[in-house]
Amino acid sequence: MSRTPGRKQDSHKISRELFVLTYGALVAQLCKDYEKDEDVNSCLDKMGYGIGIRLIDDFLAHSDVKRCRSYSETADMIAQVAFKMYLGVTPTVSCSSAAGNEFSLILDKNPLVDFVEELPAERASLCYCNLLCGVIRGALEMVHLAAEVTFLQDRLKGDAVTEIGITFLRKAEDKKAKKK
Repeated sequence: MSRTPGRKQDSHKISRELFVLTYGALVAQLCKDYEKDEDVNSCLDKMGYGIGIRLIDDFLAHSDVKRCRSYSETADMIAQVAFKMYLGVTPTVSCSSAAGNEFSLILDKNPLVDFVEELPAERASLCYCNLLCGVIRGALEMVHLAAEVTFLQDRLKGDAVTEIGITFLRKAEDKKAKKK
């Protein structure tokens, strides 16, 4: 049987849309289950963390990437390869510290919110896409990079862009000292 060109891309788009709709239903259910936004945020982060510690194996197997030698390379790899591979977007990376251990991933378009117009007023502190923070944190931890990952800006809260902050918790010198 012959395949029509572009069929794989269409099924990939359908899969992404199904994921986004399913994710929206998950967040809606969590909002029903938990009264406090902080509890929903925590639950999304924990779920994302579990996904991240499993997803890193798939990423390493299918991306053919080499070992990153710096935090900057790691941040670029997350943005240019991982986000493109799993969400079909490529965030802009900016370094926000002189020490070189704090980075921002700036998403002009966040596919997880394609079908979300705005957060309800009573859910103002909800971090709708907090799953992403957990995924990044879990994946980094599995390659022995402890990091704090948080949303700094969110379009759903009226910000101009969606910005995820990544702070690597160990200094580069600490890693070198352990090898000696």
